[in-house]
Amino acid sequence: MNPILIDDEKCIACSSCINDCPNSFIYLEDGKIETHDKGCMECGHCYAICPEGAIKMANYDFTDEMVVSMREIDEDTLLNAMKSRRTIRQFKQIDVEDEKINMILEAGRYAPTGANSQDVKYTILGSKQDEAEEICVNLFRKGKKLGNLSSYLRRIEVTDDFFFKGAPLVIVVSSKSNINAGLASAYMEIMANSMDLGVLYSGFFVMCSKLSRKLRKLIELEKGYDVVSCMVIGYPKVKYQRIVPRKDLQVKKL
Repeated sequence: MNPILIDDEKCIACSSCINDCPNSFIYLEDGKIETHDKGCMECGHCYAICPEGAIKMANYDFTDEMVVSMREIDEDTLLNAMKSRRTIRQFKQIDVEDEKINMILEAGRYAPTGANSQDVKYTILGSKQDEAEEICVNLFRKGKKLGNLSSYLRRIEVTDDFFFKGAPLVIVVSSKSNINAGLASAYMEIMANSMDLGVLYSGFFVMCSKLSRKLRKLIELEKGYDVVSCMVIGYPKVKYQRIVPRKDLQVKKL
């Protein structure tokens, strides 16, 4: 089925959709907008750019929400807010509201993916959170006894809440593409921070997912997918007072 639906009565053949189509799926013939049989990656650019609202996409729900420019956000404030973010490892025992969880997931859903593959999946651990952490804790404690872990891990205590720090919400982000899932995770973190939530990327949990078949089964990881990030989310129990320094910017201008 052709995913692009064109309302000929509304279409004025202005060619905006043609000029913005990334893979030349849309073309003009005899003064009428036409589409090829195959090759659409369903990016939605044609739908978004049409001045007459003449284009719809099959198998998608539409709310017809209007575009909001990032220019509506003061750039200095945004940059300083991004500089101010910190990884949170101390959380209050307060549940994250469903409305906020939905907004975090929606931010991830609208992150860009290569060729519009939309191949990022999200798993809220929920009732399996404690069991997942227990699997990882046992694995790392065993590794410490065998001496198979890094000097950093040999030096610290693997506590019962080592991976999730007692946070109320854990979202596992998986994909076939590290870049796609990484972009989605970054979008989600910015959204979470905007709602006074803190985020920890649990890299040790990602490591555990590669080592434990039992864990992959527990979180129902689909074949061909890898855990790319594990986002530990909650209300911070700490407040940072200043922006931390960074090393000098390393950039080349060719």
